[in-house]
Amino acid sequence: MAFPTAVNSQITDSVSQVNTNVLGDSPAVATGNFMLATSQALANAAHQATLSQRFSKTPVAPGVNMLYGIDTATTAVGTSRIFR
Repeated sequence: MAFPTAVNSQITDSVSQVNTNVLGDSPAVATGNFMLATSQALANAAHQATLSQRFSKTPVAPGVNMLYGIDTATTAVGTSRIFR
């Protein structure tokens, strides 16, 4: 406790305890804020990556479209004739 003052000693002790509590909680609060900011940044990055893949015109997309555009019945008949 501090040297004797005109303030009640219970008030002085209460303020000292609150200050100690704030100093003790600061690392936990800072770590929580850091984790929240990091998780939000990673979620935004994942969202942006998903959107960019969805709307991009990569070389894979035309290849897949060409494979789905081939008539499978005609291909099967032609393949079976080749192997006979």
